[in-house]
Amino acid sequence: MADLIVRGVYRLATWAALPFVLAYFYWRGRREPAYRRYWKERLGWIGDVPARAIWIHAASVGEAILVTPLIRRLEQAYPDRAILVTTMTPTGRERIERTFADDVYCRYVPLDTLGATRRFMHRARPGLGVIAETELWPHLLAAADRYEVPIALVNASVSQRSAARYQNPLWRQTIARMLASLAAIGAASPAHAERFVALGASAERVHAIGNLKYDNIPAGADESEATALRDDWQAPDRPIWVAASTHEGEEARVLDAWAELRARHPELLLVIAPRHPQRFDSVAELLEARGIVFARRSTGQLVGDDTGVVLADTLGEVPLFYAAANVVLVGGSLVPGIEGHNVLEAAALARAFCVGPYVREWREIVDALVAAEAACVCDTPAALVATLDEWLADPDLAAAAGRAGRQLVHERSGALERSMQMIETLAHDRA
Repeated sequence: MADLIVRGVYRLATWAALPFVLAYFYWRGRREPAYRRYWKERLGWIGDVPARAIWIHAASVGEAILVTPLIRRLEQAYPDRAILVTTMTPTGRERIERTFADDVYCRYVPLDTLGATRRFMHRARPGLGVIAETELWPHLLAAADRYEVPIALVNASVSQRSAARYQNPLWRQTIARMLASLAAIGAASPAHAERFVALGASAERVHAIGNLKYDNIPAGADESEATALRDDWQAPDRPIWVAASTHEGEEARVLDAWAELRARHPELLLVIAPRHPQRFDSVAELLEARGIVFARRSTGQLVGDDTGVVLADTLGEVPLFYAAANVVLVGGSLVPGIEGHNVLEAAALARAFCVGPYVREWREIVDALVAAEAACVCDTPAALVATLDEWLADPDLAAAAGRAGRQLVHERSGALERSMQMIETLAHDRA
């Protein structure tokens, strides 16, 4: 009875909210014009798409990056089948279109109203669906069931807090029904798999596949490239600290820590790589205001003995900077709001790294690396200085932390292959 009430309320709520959601997209389109394009797709009118396609849903840019290797593997395994990729955000769509061009069909996922989701399924008629992470939309899953489209989750996770919330009698049956409708769940860990089963998923359909992030690490620079960079910077023996993917408010904290560390390690060279190109100039102004001697990477300025900071105002070179580093800070973690960036790049390159306290998006992986003594979470500015000072004073300790991180990444890789096996089994059963 509770399930019927929840479904009825949800149906009315999504119908009533539709004008406001569309108005929000129109309003947001003032700053991001892409939100005003392809409106019909949001309502399920997706144009011509070959029937029986393999449908992949990646909500935003993070999920789009995550599933890119999986899409490439599916293209190889099923060259005769079309691949349809849906996203929720323009940035996710742009990422897919830039990566695959015309090799895949890219559309927006329909808004979760009864009509839009049924319209989408009727027009797409996918052979099967693969949803990245845990994007569970009630009407979308119901429409898939109505049109007999088996759905699999990959990299699926459910936190302890969410699992406890889903046990609420008000919507426990609804959650259980949605999970039971899934053809397969590729859980990111055994703990996540157990939670899915406890919430109502069929135990036979839940597989502890692992986290795809361990298989989605960009190729790093090799030691020869790192040595060449150090030579270019006239810093073959200088200790180098790389602060990568920093955001507004983080550079000031990094520079405060660097000033303290320079008192103990006078030759320390700091490399700051802001996350967004539009902030390169503002970070340069911050360095100038502090009277710091720095070199901009983009201009080819020489790095001399008096240079304290390199402003890495280029794109795509962070792996090279990591390879040249002694120690690393992964940004997006010192101030609230971003909640962390990819820590596995530094770990895979065997570099000791630290993060700030705000790493919700990467918490499970960070905790695993901390447990392996490969990383440190620095909750305060003093902790950041102390951690980096310890590693800089004891290079063997930093090297051991780096090796531990690389070993963990190696041990936990393989989720891509296991995800492919799960999908291939599902595709075979539907053949």
